[in-house]
Amino acid sequence: MAEVKAGRPARLSRELIVETALSCDLSTLTMRELAQRLGVSHSALYRWVAHRQALFDLISEVMVERIVPSDEPTVDNWRTWLARLAWAAHDEFLAVPGYAMHVAAPHTHNEQSFGHLRERVVHAFRLAGASEAMAEQSWHVFGISVVTWLGAAQAGVDAGPGRPRFELFLDTLLRGLPTREPVEYPR
Repeated sequence: MAEVKAGRPARLSRELIVETALSCDLSTLTMRELAQRLGVSHSALYRWVAHRQALFDLISEVMVERIVPSDEPTVDNWRTWLARLAWAAHDEFLAVPGYAMHVAAPHTHNEQSFGHLRERVVHAFRLAGASEAMAEQSWHVFGISVVTWLGAAQAGVDAGPGRPRFELFLDTLLRGLPTREPVEYPR
């Protein structure tokens, strides 16, 4: 059996970086500030995450793990499964200052984490009877709608009694999904 040498324990880990970042306001967090909060040099942090977008990719992987229900959607529960996913996103994204606004802003999403999320949501819409093409369209409608609502809520856009409550918004959204070929309306 090979002898394991005791050495200096790793000061950084994926979990520690994400946990520390999630305790900050992500809209203003800099890599330098994160390194300082972690108690490491700026260059040590860059060995783990190459740049700010890589940090958000890492955060998104963890957030998607947190919000995707552990069970699979079924023909009988696809709508409630999607509602649980949306409520988990609501709770997790809004708990971290700046995260919902970041996700709602135009940028390239982490293909690994958001690809997993997309696959699960598309699968739910396929179980609802949507064709592959309409399930993909439903994913876009669902995802864009939920993250836009969350980003606007976090930014305080239309705050007050006029903004639709999340449960009303979500109920209306899910009643209209999965998407179908649209009716031609006059222009």
